[in-house]
Amino acid sequence: QVQLVESGGDSVEAGGSLRLSCAVSLSIYYIVAWFRQAPGREREGVAAITTGRGSTYYADSVKGRFTISQDNAKKTVSLQMTDLKPEDSAMYYCAAALRLGGLWYRASNFDYWGQGTQVTVSS
Repeated sequence: QVQLVESGGDSVEAGGSLRLSCAVSLSIYYIVAWFRQAPGREREGVAAITTGRGSTYYADSVKGRFTISQDNAKKTVSLQMTDLKPEDSAMYYCAAALRLGGLWYRASNFDYWGQGTQVTVSS
């Protein structure tokens, strides 16, 4: 519950698809998000979902390609990624917060983090 665990990272060719999963207790967190960080780059918010209302948020760079969803039975939050591009290559992290006091894409708003899963997209 407090410890988030990501899975699904892999190496794929440009244009391919991947589905990442985050095992998280959906009953205690208000919002769950996916962040990513590439070497030499700052950690950036990719997508987020509020566990109660189901509101979703996406970075402009992934809108129309990525979809975030939750499965209450499996207690997971998934990130379906399609039409992957080399610039999507990064370590992807699942993050959760008890409340949203600021913007969803700010990493400082999240107190609970997974250890990450690597996504590599080759051209």
